[in-house]
Amino acid sequence: MKESRDILTLFEQLNSHEVFTPPRVARDMLSLLPKDIWCDPSIRILDPCVKSGVFLREALYLLIDGLAGKGKHVGHDGVEYDLNDGQQRMSHILKNMLFGIATSELTGYISRRTLYGVMEANTDKQTALIDAFEKSKSHKRWTEEEKVRFLVRNHFNEYYDHGLFNTPDYAGFEHEGNIFYPTGEVNKKVDDSDAFIIEDTYYPFIEEQVSHGKIQQIKDGQMKFDVVIGNPPYQISDGGSGNGISAKPVYHKFIASALSINPKFISMIVPSRWFAGGKGLNEFRSSMLSDRRFKVVVDYPNSKDCFPGVNIAGGVNYFLWDKTHNGQCCIKSGANKLDKGSFRFMDEFDVFIRDNIAAQIVSKMREESMQVLSEQAFARNPFGFDSKARGNSVEFEGSIRLHHSQGLGFVDRKTVLKNTKCVDKFKVTIGKVVPSNGEVDVTPEKGYRVITTPKIYMPGEIFTESYLMLGAFDSMIEAENFQYFMTQKIPRYLMKQTLTSMNISKSNFDFVPLLDWHKKWTDDDVAKHLGLTDEQWEHINYVMRPMFLDGGENA
Repeated sequence: MKESRDILTLFEQLNSHEVFTPPRVARDMLSLLPKDIWCDPSIRILDPCVKSGVFLREALYLLIDGLAGKGKHVGHDGVEYDLNDGQQRMSHILKNMLFGIATSELTGYISRRTLYGVMEANTDKQTALIDAFEKSKSHKRWTEEEKVRFLVRNHFNEYYDHGLFNTPDYAGFEHEGNIFYPTGEVNKKVDDSDAFIIEDTYYPFIEEQVSHGKIQQIKDGQMKFDVVIGNPPYQISDGGSGNGISAKPVYHKFIASALSINPKFISMIVPSRWFAGGKGLNEFRSSMLSDRRFKVVVDYPNSKDCFPGVNIAGGVNYFLWDKTHNGQCCIKSGANKLDKGSFRFMDEFDVFIRDNIAAQIVSKMREESMQVLSEQAFARNPFGFDSKARGNSVEFEGSIRLHHSQGLGFVDRKTVLKNTKCVDKFKVTIGKVVPSNGEVDVTPEKGYRVITTPKIYMPGEIFTESYLMLGAFDSMIEAENFQYFMTQKIPRYLMKQTLTSMNISKSNFDFVPLLDWHKKWTDDDVAKHLGLTDEQWEHINYVMRPMFLDGGENA
């Protein structure tokens, strides 16, 4: 087996509702915190959803360097530590500064192994290594020289004191150290093979009450924390398959619980679906976007740029919430390392615009009071025929054509009760959903399409709810010019900023300019009309896929 320099990088490839954090991402998140934190021996850091222990491990490295040479300090446990001494500095950090609440018994073991070197904090590490090695098959095959080389190569950090938590205040928790999990409160079941114990989903940090004494102290605020940082579980099954529409989000509850214990800083990495609201998230979204204490948001529209091999619809983001900050938030692209960020209020528009360049364009449109396409577009089901309507298979007197997803039918003109004046106009439509399953797997280098190819329906033709009517015109030339406009990159790019699901509605055109359709508009024309800079156009041109009306492969 090929040896990895950092075993925690192997967790990047796991894919479930609990996504493990790559070490590089943990380091990036910790780098958002003020630098002087790492020189302060009095701070406490909590990961309330610890899985691999990567945040606590990376914080440990920073504190070991930052506290060197700081002299004597009395810890929260009442013990005086000489921080100039390596072993005492390590003991102080592990006993008084770093804490975690695991998401399962297993992740508790993993995290203790990461931070302390053993799965149980009060176990002698070197003894545990030798015991495990002697029980292995390799031990019997290796020579004495090979055994010595193995033990030397795997010699654990000699600074860790396995008796560190054997104190009265940790009575009953010695084996947990500062990484807690209420194993006794969790329901367990044996799988069909009787080989494994499977835990029910149980996340103590978001439970109202737990019997675990240390965890309840944290939740009650008896133990104060300066920093809360982590990567919470994203969702749990609510009776369906455990993902998609049958999955219930929980990550927002971890943020709410973190806020409730009143730390100085919070940094978490979560799905970006909360930007748009949705299932159980609307109230949470509103409070988050209006909270002026958010200092930095680093956004990954494509989750694979952050978590290799893991596809999370809508992408992910991590943020820094600063208790003392009261102002604009720096919003940055995580994939573009050259992006220095844009300072703006997250609730400046009705929808949160993730793309900084789009935000610039829309702000200018608002300043100039430009009309937008949502003033022209129609609500869903413009003629009152749902998507299942088929009409008659043959034409009859007084009938008009009804286009549906399976083809063509005929209905009596008198049955059209909505938008009757539009029946005899030239109508331009698109499909009511974003193509390619909402383009969740599309990356900027492939280019986004956003809409299906616009179609023109002639006077005397209508359609079912399967199609969205963007305009009804008196002349064919207006309809053709508008149809062509919708194939251009700029209008589709601006429309993309409003999408929060696969479904398209009238409001998704709030940022698309409403123009004079007696003229044919190219992207160059629209760019000049909006006053786009070269940088803005280059960005749009890169992320948007060309669209044609001739039925070619890009149509």
